[in-house]
Amino acid sequence: MLSRLAANLVPFFGRLTVTTDPGTRLEPGSILVVNHTSLADPALVLAALRGRLAVEPVLLAAAGLWRIPLLGRALAREGHVPVHRNSARAAAALDHAAVALASGRHVMLYAEGRIPPRGDAAENPPELFRTGLARLARATGAPVVPIGQAGARRITSGGRTKQIAGVLTAPVRRPGLHVHIGAPIRLPEDVAAATALAHGAVTEAWRTAAGALGEPAALGQGAPRVAPSRPGWRRSVRRRG
Repeated sequence: MLSRLAANLVPFFGRLTVTTDPGTRLEPGSILVVNHTSLADPALVLAALRGRLAVEPVLLAAAGLWRIPLLGRALAREGHVPVHRNSARAAAALDHAAVALASGRHVMLYAEGRIPPRGDAAENPPELFRTGLARLARATGAPVVPIGQAGARRITSGGRTKQIAGVLTAPVRRPGLHVHIGAPIRLPEDVAAATALAHGAVTEAWRTAAGALGEPAALGQGAPRVAPSRPGWRRSVRRRG
């Protein structure tokens, strides 16, 4: 339902274009990792995945969304995974994600774990990645697909008032939106090296997306770093046999 809803609504709020690396093909049970810049970007990516690759992934998202009437029921019914941030319950998200991957479903997550704290609508390069992505890939053996999106901040960014204004005016402004789907990669066993590799791949996908919109993509950021793990994100998921 979420993917279908996104595919129908996103064209109303902006002009979405999608590109892929040559020969990009998603294996069953792939991890899709996306840069996170706005409350609007999940809709962009879901619409792009459904329209370009006929993919409707399981989402790992903040547990607070499950408390919203109707939306929470839909999320639970469709098998999406709540993440209880900064708690011991956060570990369960990786366990549930591993089960979804083992069943052949794609899992989409945001390794940054937050939206950048900036008030303007400019693009923001991917921030530090948490280590949950690398641990999930190591435990399951799943390939990782880097995805970059740009333009979502043109719909909604900044404080609450500005976000509401952005959503209300987007159908009139119809900003440019772009999603770039990179070729799948296999992460190394070492968590720090895997996290750095994934961060670099998503950064390159984001630069491609930002470039498609004429946005100045940040260059020369230096080596990507690894953000500290969240409490409770233990290594409890099992490697696929």
